[in-house]
Amino acid sequence: MEYGEFKVKEGVYVPDMGIDYPTDDPFKRLLTVQVEDSSKGKYQFDETYPYLDKSLGYKIHNFFGFFVQWIAATFWNRTHFGLKIRGRKNLKGYEETLKNGAMCVCNHVYTFDALCVYQAIRRFRKLWIPMYAKHFNGNLSWFMRRVGGIPIPETLEGIKKFNEAFDEYHRQKEWMLLFPESTRWNYYTPLRPFKRGAFNMAYKYDIPVIPTVITYRKRRGLYRLFGKKDLPCMTIHVGKPILVNKEGNRKEELDRLRATAHSMMLEMAGIEVNPWPAVPDVE
Repeated sequence: MEYGEFKVKEGVYVPDMGIDYPTDDPFKRLLTVQVEDSSKGKYQFDETYPYLDKSLGYKIHNFFGFFVQWIAATFWNRTHFGLKIRGRKNLKGYEETLKNGAMCVCNHVYTFDALCVYQAIRRFRKLWIPMYAKHFNGNLSWFMRRVGGIPIPETLEGIKKFNEAFDEYHRQKEWMLLFPESTRWNYYTPLRPFKRGAFNMAYKYDIPVIPTVITYRKRRGLYRLFGKKDLPCMTIHVGKPILVNKEGNRKEELDRLRATAHSMMLEMAGIEVNPWPAVPDVE
């Protein structure tokens, strides 16, 4: 498995999944959307999508579905992936600041990595998560909506409604989650470049950025009895919140937020030499 110039600290486990990861395009989609056979109920990702769904039906399904899913995923992550949490203490002392909301960021390496973040920060309310729209017409659309997913619109009219929804979520002091690597590469160890969306939103709403990163452990002991033996166990690390400074130049502050988050996540992941820069060649 070739990563180019890549080096980790001694003792850091790098799983060899036999996947041919790209070396030229860090945002290439490796997963196809599994669309349901029926065309019934397909969403249009324009101004008609309920980015801020206030319907009674959604509230009922959301309340029960979210907690059932949270409990089931917690059990699944613990038993099948031996999920361990490190660094939760880094949030102590920031309680007052975090009351107004936060932007969590994480590497995108696993189907249920959003729920790993929920577990890491002990969040029992929704994290609102901008996601690739086409997956909302796929077989996991129920999961994506219950976990807090909001499709990124495909039209200008939709973007306006999307922004209005997140403005309202911020007014309610809700938390948000974004995967700045954009696309999911399963069990990939290096950090890819970060797109600026998460940091734009953090700056706009003046909320702290909480960096989290998932790393891997060799499957041993009892965990060999659960899940697929060729998959690694996982650990999620939580870093100290990065506070936004709005006194200076906006672009420079966005660059600082992105570079700081990327650097902190490399450190938590035990990566000494990373094959990708923090900033993509083309935004």
